[in-house]
Amino acid sequence: MTLTARLQGTNLYLIGMMGAGKSSTGTALAQALGYQFFDTDVVLETVAGRTIAEIFAQEGEDGFRQQETEVLAQLAAYRRLVIATGGGIVTQRRNWGHLHHGIVVWLDVPLAVLEQRLAGETGRPLLQRPDWRQTLADLVDQRQPLYAQADVRVPIAAGDTVEVITAQILSLVDERLRADAPANQLN
Repeated sequence: MTLTARLQGTNLYLIGMMGAGKSSTGTALAQALGYQFFDTDVVLETVAGRTIAEIFAQEGEDGFRQQETEVLAQLAAYRRLVIATGGGIVTQRRNWGHLHHGIVVWLDVPLAVLEQRLAGETGRPLLQRPDWRQTLADLVDQRQPLYAQADVRVPIAAGDTVEVITAQILSLVDERLRADAPANQLN
């Protein structure tokens, strides 16, 4: 039985810090599984008709998080999706109810790699300050215990390609499903 068949339409939710590569990896993962791909930030911007930065500026982080939860709830109603979530989606307890209807995959990227990837980016509202590196480190510290609740943890090194990460996810998800399945359902 293939991994796609074993998944039986179960959604995969990619969580992790901004800059972890959830969107690029999610696209490749969806293609490998024959699933559709959605990025909650892109869906939210489309629905709101504004950028994430504009939503933060006009409604603050609380307003953004509320809209993010609504998008997640709508996507969670469907099957056969790979969904890249915003880095802070795990901070809202109610979101875990949606996430746990699928398989939660944590893309665990070291802080130094995140700093390299995010240096000079202007579209990240939480990092628009002179001490952005310290802000990023604080966010990693706050969120890591929440990310650790994922079903699957994928450690990512600086040089890992999307293809390598996708293969690693497929393997780890397969291992997880095999570990959770009764012996007679593995064929």
